[in-house]
Amino acid sequence: MILTDTHAHLYSEKYAEDQDEMIHRAIENGVKRIFLPAIDTESHSDLISLAEKFPSNCFPMMGLHPCSVDAATIEKEYAALEDWFTKRKFVAVGEIGIDLYWDKTQMNLQQEIFARQIDLAKKMNLPVIIHSRSAFNECYEIVKAKKEEANGENLRGIFHCFSDGIEEAEMVVGLGGFMMGIGGVLTFKNSGIEKVVEHFGLEHFVLETDAPYLAPVPYRGKRNESAYLVQVAEKFAEIKKCSVEKIAEITTENSRAIFGF
Repeated sequence: MILTDTHAHLYSEKYAEDQDEMIHRAIENGVKRIFLPAIDTESHSDLISLAEKFPSNCFPMMGLHPCSVDAATIEKEYAALEDWFTKRKFVAVGEIGIDLYWDKTQMNLQQEIFARQIDLAKKMNLPVIIHSRSAFNECYEIVKAKKEEANGENLRGIFHCFSDGIEEAEMVVGLGGFMMGIGGVLTFKNSGIEKVVEHFGLEHFVLETDAPYLAPVPYRGKRNESAYLVQVAEKFAEIKKCSVEKIAEITTENSRAIFGF
């Protein structure tokens, strides 16, 4: 059985004392493919170091997280991002998007940088990993517009940590080429995501942890790690009334369709 964690910040300082052991725990639990989203220049080197240490298991993305979008630093951050793409290969542009949960004052700049990074992904034929917090409609409208532009037919990606309802999920499915990333929140009581998982076929989902955040039950409130993806898969299997092995097989194939390998 091969499980795929499509979103985990395993280069975080929260793993400073046991990073190698944590990666080996994931592998031993069947989580053999782990995709690492970027945040900003403060952590790029740590991300790359981890990917180079575990090249068969950890696959790096490159992008600017919306919470790191700031007018004072944006040109420096974007230049660093583009420079990384000249130095090595990445599997996606991410994590990118719009976050209006904490601060709406940067919305216009977040929208601009989100669109620029989608253009970068289209140019390189890479998927985008979308962070959408309190901003689903804003993200959707930009993605939809980019899909309708020239060379937009191959635009694909994941709406990471999908936490909206059936109506929004139908909009994601309607885009074509996009999937919903489901993680530990699925195991939370009254999260609402269970209804989305019940309503749609497995072909529309990938699994993720967003480690070190959003640990599933029974680890809720503790540091998350990729090994805990098993609990997400088990809850998925319970909802879909099938085996964990089937969940692992289909969601891993879905990840291959998105990332291209």
